[in-house]
Amino acid sequence: MTDYTATVTVRLKRGVLDPEAETTQRALERLGFELDDLRSADRFEIDLDAASAEAAAERADEMAERLLANPTIHDYEVEVTDR
Repeated sequence: MTDYTATVTVRLKRGVLDPEAETTQRALERLGFELDDLRSADRFEIDLDAASAEAAAERADEMAERLLANPTIHDYEVEVTDR
């Protein structure tokens, strides 16, 4: 078994209201920053042991599907690195 860190980034799908991002975007624009769009995201870093990076990614993907993300309103991506 090898130690891995799986990073799961969860964000709302395009078209789903994101009040946190809208509020932050307005605040940034009031501060003089020009931007086309802003989206918020949650990031989870999961340390785990697995036989391979692929196995670690599969486990993190299952975690995202079952708990970390709601597939109806969220998109997510999984990235695995050696720890």
